[in-house]
Amino acid sequence: MPITLSRITVTAYRVPISSPVATSFGVMQNRPAVFVRVEDSDGAFGWGEIFANWPAAGAEHRARLVVEDMADLLLGTSFNSAHDLFMQLTDKTHIRALQCGEWGPFRQVIAGLDTAMTDLEARRAGVSVARFLNPEAAQTVPCYASGIAIAQAARQIAESRKAGFSAFKVKVGFDLTRDTDLLTQLTSTLRAGEILCADANQAWALPEAERFVASCRDLPLGWLEEPLPADAPLTHWQALADQSPMPLAGGENITGTGGFADAIATGVFGVLQPDIAKWGGFSGCWPVAQAIRSAGLRYCPHFLGGGIGLIASAHLLAAAGGDGLLEVDVNPNPLRDAFDPWRGAADRGTLTLSDAPGLGITSLPHEIAQFASYSRDLHI
Repeated sequence: MPITLSRITVTAYRVPISSPVATSFGVMQNRPAVFVRVEDSDGAFGWGEIFANWPAAGAEHRARLVVEDMADLLLGTSFNSAHDLFMQLTDKTHIRALQCGEWGPFRQVIAGLDTAMTDLEARRAGVSVARFLNPEAAQTVPCYASGIAIAQAARQIAESRKAGFSAFKVKVGFDLTRDTDLLTQLTSTLRAGEILCADANQAWALPEAERFVASCRDLPLGWLEEPLPADAPLTHWQALADQSPMPLAGGENITGTGGFADAIATGVFGVLQPDIAKWGGFSGCWPVAQAIRSAGLRYCPHFLGGGIGLIASAHLLAAAGGDGLLEVDVNPNPLRDAFDPWRGAADRGTLTLSDAPGLGITSLPHEIAQFASYSRDLHI
């Protein structure tokens, strides 16, 4: 049954934080998010989230892209499905993105709109998004604690352990000697069954990455994430993979089904991590997740944003199955916590999906309204 969109609401948010979130390539001075709601002519609706962490001014820019560069392609338009919306918007915005060179922002907006449209479709069908994608989808997904600064890792891992996590990922790529020393100390404190991973956020060229791998060869790391830039030559990735005793991970900066097919075919990755809010939404990431699983690789969705994107990632992981883990940023973020993804449960090592239709989100939490920095409601 065709879906004719009659209303789009988009809001950008920014939350001040007392402790900036540092990565090897930059520091987040606040926590942003962009949430989008679509509604059809029958009153059915769905929610999505658009990636907005970078650049620093990205949240409001992406929200305005929805209003000023997408609304004319959406309002009053009929789509057969979320996939149809994804394909039409990708095609119709190609020249717009080419003209300004802003491929990322356009892809991210389309991803958020696709998530909202999939939520709408599942809600109309009366099932959760996970069961909409896969009727045999799991009801729970295991989680790991992410966003842990290497300098504060001892404290943050201890706090995360108390919250029920048994897998942790720390950010490296700042100082190779110090990072290696701290990782050595951290692995010595792990308890039975616990996992420690490292994320370099594309910090190194091949020589530095090789030195890191050599220094950490004897450490039981679960994976090493983005030790090289995502666009580094394949020969560099292959050389590093040949030397690395721990699996290499990446994917948050890969886009397109072709891009992921190429990544799978290289054989260098043990873990692949598409981000539902950066590219693809469900229409792109669901077939990619299936391809990752079919290749015998580990699918662990990347996510470091607000509550809608985290819940959407959980539904996608539940539908895909396998031994993947849901990434959970343990730094304070009211734009995530206000949605209460664990629905009051103290143990955050496992997330149980709601049985409610769609993503289980009917409206935005009232307490985040104070953080809105831009909002528009468009309708016909």
